[in-house]
Amino acid sequence: MNQTPDPAPNASGEDATDPRVARRNKLNQLVERGIDPYGSRFDDRKLISQCRELADEVKFVTKEGKTLDLPDFDAGDVDYRQWKTDNGPGEEVGPKVRVAGRIMLARPTGKLIFLNLKDWTGNIQIFIGKNQVGEEDFDLAKLFDLGDLVGAEGRLGRTNTGELTVFAEKLFFLTKMLEPAPEKHAGLTNPDLRQRMRYADLAFNDGVIETFLNRTRIVKSIRQTLDNDGFCEVEGPTLHTIPGGAAARPFMTHHNALDMKLYMRIALELHLKRLMVGGMERVYELGRVYRNEGLSPRHNPEFTMLELYQAYGDYESMMDLTEQIIADAIQATGGDFKREFDGKMVDFTPPFQRATYADLFQKATGIDPTDDEGVMAYAKKLKLETANKHPDVIRNEIFEEKVEDSLEGPIFVIDYPASICPLTKRKRDNPEIAERFELFVLGMEVANAYTELNDPDLQQELFETQLQGQQEEDSMAKMDHDFVRALRYAMPPAGGLGIGIDRLVMLLTGQRSIRDVILFPVLRPETNE
Repeated sequence: MNQTPDPAPNASGEDATDPRVARRNKLNQLVERGIDPYGSRFDDRKLISQCRELADEVKFVTKEGKTLDLPDFDAGDVDYRQWKTDNGPGEEVGPKVRVAGRIMLARPTGKLIFLNLKDWTGNIQIFIGKNQVGEEDFDLAKLFDLGDLVGAEGRLGRTNTGELTVFAEKLFFLTKMLEPAPEKHAGLTNPDLRQRMRYADLAFNDGVIETFLNRTRIVKSIRQTLDNDGFCEVEGPTLHTIPGGAAARPFMTHHNALDMKLYMRIALELHLKRLMVGGMERVYELGRVYRNEGLSPRHNPEFTMLELYQAYGDYESMMDLTEQIIADAIQATGGDFKREFDGKMVDFTPPFQRATYADLFQKATGIDPTDDEGVMAYAKKLKLETANKHPDVIRNEIFEEKVEDSLEGPIFVIDYPASICPLTKRKRDNPEIAERFELFVLGMEVANAYTELNDPDLQQELFETQLQGQQEEDSMAKMDHDFVRALRYAMPPAGGLGIGIDRLVMLLTGQRSIRDVILFPVLRPETNE
């Protein structure tokens, strides 16, 4: 949105060419007419999508009284004027509707004004004729500006060009917009302004509302999938005494009454597992988590996470459930399993590809991941820091550097080094491998799942052991004594799954930045410079 320059004041202190001044002048004229420029209750309105569903009720009644269906305007070019001529004298009839929305386009032509009105379900044309609405309402329409919220009551019909239109008989003023609308062609394009002024982005940029409505449909679908599978939705605490359940740096705060340090949660895991111990066998939470990390197109410090736990399952169960969740979400947003993202097509048709961490590592590097000397040499070739780091930490840094970005997917990467997965059960035949998977799509991690560790003694041992090379504040190995105590009350064997909702929405809606699927992302402070 272009910034309007400061106007040069005239003798009265106002610049008549300043659009803000012109809008306020129209507001004052509305008040002088006894019209509230901020509107009031507007009952019995139909959403624009509902009006479009009524299109088939628009008919043509001939002079002889015969009712004819209108031609199929979706089938191609239709000369409606000629069609009416061919069917002889008659009159178009249609249902009466009341609509309300924002003016997106206005075309005055003498005694006629055409408006394009938009609500959150779509757009429709409004025909305002002086003879149809009367002189008073026609003068009211002259006070309309782009962006104003107005209402219209009239007959639903078709213009001679076949466009579905509300032929207004009565107008209503609902709210005056005091800021100038974005330029029609330039629009609100600056990414920072779009995210900072999300209200204007939603109001004036095509497709933005639909993206966020699709986000809602995806979240609703996830809940429906899990509810249908016997899961129970719960709400855990967002303030933790110990940050745990993930490798991330937390945000800190202070509780004054208790005089204690608290942390914004970095994961939902440990409290959900406590519920498993208590007998809630299938639980999930869809909630915000907070990680004190940098900003990027794929990272926002505050984001939405799904975490769930299923008693008597494992990571294989979680792979099946992940595919079901994503397939149902796709059905909720249009049903096409092939989606374009960043210029590439992704086929989400289940089942997804599966490959082991070790096989992918060796394929990408040519190094056997069990060869510690070879891994060290390769890390030095990549100029990675190796001093005082556990070999598995180094292996994982190489994996992140050389493998992850090459994974087009969707692909389940399975069987990670056990030492970097302190909350995960080991494979029975190989305790060096953890039963864990991560789902990658176009190099982006979307889901993470485990066969959950439920051995309290091993869990305590892992909490007490810091891997070399991991910073204290970033480590998952935080001792949570109460959680270990909870495991001693017997948590059933289980599968656990986490899905980053924002990244999933990015992929299914084709948005390249996480900020374009979060209504109000974290932004740097606004400056006037």
